[in-house]
Amino acid sequence: MSTIERAAKRLEELRRAGVDISELMPDEKAAPSPAPASIQTPEPQSTVGAVGRDDVITIRLPQIEEPPATTRAAAPQSALQSDDTQGSERRSREVTLDLRNMSRANLLVPGDPRSQLEEEFRIIKRPLLENVRGQTAVRPHRANLIMVTSANPGEGKTQTAINLAVSIAMELDHTVLLVEADVLRPTLLDRMGVQAQKGLLDVLTHRELDLADVLLKTNIPKLTLLPAGTASSRSTELLASTAMDELLEELASKYSDRVIIFDTPPLLSTTESRVLSTHMGQVVMVVEAGKTAIGSVQQAFATVESHPVVLSMLNKYRGPKGKNTYGYYAP
Repeated sequence: MSTIERAAKRLEELRRAGVDISELMPDEKAAPSPAPASIQTPEPQSTVGAVGRDDVITIRLPQIEEPPATTRAAAPQSALQSDDTQGSERRSREVTLDLRNMSRANLLVPGDPRSQLEEEFRIIKRPLLENVRGQTAVRPHRANLIMVTSANPGEGKTQTAINLAVSIAMELDHTVLLVEADVLRPTLLDRMGVQAQKGLLDVLTHRELDLADVLLKTNIPKLTLLPAGTASSRSTELLASTAMDELLEELASKYSDRVIIFDTPPLLSTTESRVLSTHMGQVVMVVEAGKTAIGSVQQAFATVESHPVVLSMLNKYRGPKGKNTYGYYAP
């Protein structure tokens, strides 16, 4: 039996016993006591007085307010906002590379029959990956940032950057980001059959633009592309900016298994590569066999002589069977 019912029963007992209830409740007018069958629950915030021989019991029923409409709708709205946030997470655009055309253009493609080209890049990438993994005496700072360049245009640096990136993507323990950093004459994406409008320079120019907005995921497992982006007359200053250094630091440290390959301009033609080399962990110098003058090679190496790790690669070397091959080259 509830307290209200007990109080009502007590009042009825007192009334039957002939007690004048109005004398015991001087502040309220005496009213006919309702029959037990007609007892009703008081309205919210009402007060029920129950009189006994020794005490007076006052029961206050707190008012239970119905939540306002805006409060009731808050929970579903919050859930919707959470779903929208999850649904709007920035995802990289996906592109499909024409692997058949890449193979015809003498570019590495995973799944192709074992070839001399694949074997040569297995040899070329090994010392680079040893530095990335810290398997050498001293691990270079930002060892996973690898810059591919040359002394002059046309020596094969872009072709080398693509093949090196694909070869490393075929490793079990690494993912690869291939950056089109030759922002003055970008040809890397064209060779892979991809078109893109925004890229590296846009991220550096517009700070509100996220890197994920311009990355391109490919159908080669573990290979992602970063286009050069919108051409700018201030490309050298952008590449030398604090924003670029912060971006490179994020790329170098965010994913421990990621190797970032930069296809950069020739060292003797522009200043962009000299600026970029100061941020890199390793430099690969591509030299065209039988064409590049020794003086140009020496001058190119002089521009990066302060860099701790510079590896050179002889390109288009005619082997014993007359085939174009790659190899290490010391000037």
